[in-house]
Amino acid sequence: MSQWIRVASVSDIHPKKALEFEHQGRVIAVFQVGDTYHAIDGICPHQGGPLAEGELDGTCVTCPWHGWQFDVASGKTPLGSRVKQDVFPVKVEGDAVLVEVP
Repeated sequence: MSQWIRVASVSDIHPKKALEFEHQGRVIAVFQVGDTYHAIDGICPHQGGPLAEGELDGTCVTCPWHGWQFDVASGKTPLGSRVKQDVFPVKVEGDAVLVEVP
């Protein structure tokens, strides 16, 4: 059963600074694109790079280790349909950013 957890305040995340958090052994990265927040599996499947430290261009984050790219809204990559990161719903309540985790 999934649950909503508070991961940050709105002021903790902005377009130039993603947030990384761990929940039950899983690393999740939260990005702000415009007024929208997106949460994605924070570990690059190539060699475990930290996606929260990657450069964000629009909705595309580039892994800082080897350049793999993922759309933070969909989890898709230009590498093809066999590779996809999990994404998680995000909502804002007042000043709190919440992520729905399994």
